[in-house]
Amino acid sequence: MIKHYDVLKDDYENAGKVSSDIKRTLKQLGLDTKTLRNVAIAAYEAEINMIIHSLGGDITFELSDEGEVILCFDDIGPGIPNLDLALQPGWSTASAKARELGFGAGMGLVNMKRVANDFHIESSPQGTHLKMRFSS
Repeated sequence: MIKHYDVLKDDYENAGKVSSDIKRTLKQLGLDTKTLRNVAIAAYEAEINMIIHSLGGDITFELSDEGEVILCFDDIGPGIPNLDLALQPGWSTASAKARELGFGAGMGLVNMKRVANDFHIESSPQGTHLKMRFSS
């Protein structure tokens, strides 16, 4: 199963809808609770990061025949200037608007890396590519 979603810059009104759809789909398919929780956390954090920091992009959700969940997030610039800093707890470049709405605590990438079985991120001024894998 593969699903694709579009994410728009600053679309706070729809923030969390993609990750909710992914969680709902996996719950209906009977994914174990721990993996479901980890996927939900990572999907939400990555979706919010795309809304806050990128110019938009797409999310691909895949469930393999073996039950492995693969999440890919591909956005359009501006990229993450310093990945080492971005992976530090509490480091954030979120706008004042994002912070007013309760986002931008600097824990997104940290939480994703913590819950994923495999976490790979690449970033340049053209955009960021994030791929995570989850298995029971």
